[in-house]
Amino acid sequence: MLTRSEEDHLKAVYSLLQEGDNAQTKDIAQRLHTKASSVTDMLKKLAEKGLLKHQPYHGVKLTAKGRGHALQLVRRHRLWETFLVQQLGFGWDEVHEVAEQLEHVASTKLIDRLDNHLGNPGFDPHGDPIPDRQGRIRTRNTERLSMCRAGSTVRIAAVSETTDGLLRLLDSKGLRIGSQLTVMEVHAFDGSLDIKPKNGAAFSLSHDVCHHLQVETI
Repeated sequence: MLTRSEEDHLKAVYSLLQEGDNAQTKDIAQRLHTKASSVTDMLKKLAEKGLLKHQPYHGVKLTAKGRGHALQLVRRHRLWETFLVQQLGFGWDEVHEVAEQLEHVASTKLIDRLDNHLGNPGFDPHGDPIPDRQGRIRTRNTERLSMCRAGSTVRIAAVSETTDGLLRLLDSKGLRIGSQLTVMEVHAFDGSLDIKPKNGAAFSLSHDVCHHLQVETI
């Protein structure tokens, strides 16, 4: 069994590796809001347990064992987010902190029953893939909305930045996972897009917002 702190460090490494080629101590410390020296000590403990290894000048990498454990943490987190939204009526901007606590409940029987109760969902309320019991992740072809051309008709598949501010902005625009949009115009000056939902009037979205929306072509 790992402590909560060990699991938090392991998941932070996994997340950073998903975003880039390496996970540096300073980046892990920043993500976990702790000191770099504390991270260094923890990484040594995780390395001794065979969960990761340090590569000079390249940060840390997960071993197969470490990746497997991290994927189960991600699985639990995203299943709990799905449960909170679908079954308890939480907003998609309210579930992250609660799921951060619930993900440390390591009962395999509980998580499998939760998964079955939810109908074995492939994606969470933010569009992020939910690993299955074997750690397998579903894939799909998406691109950032900011890369779409005028005339494209797309469906929002995921939000890559799940800060409360962005999610609330999307709520105010009536945009959710699954929303269908048509790109009316792309403004060269600032990269903003004029979009029209399937049902509703057209409006503009900044380049920054569009950058964080992963979409599928319809």
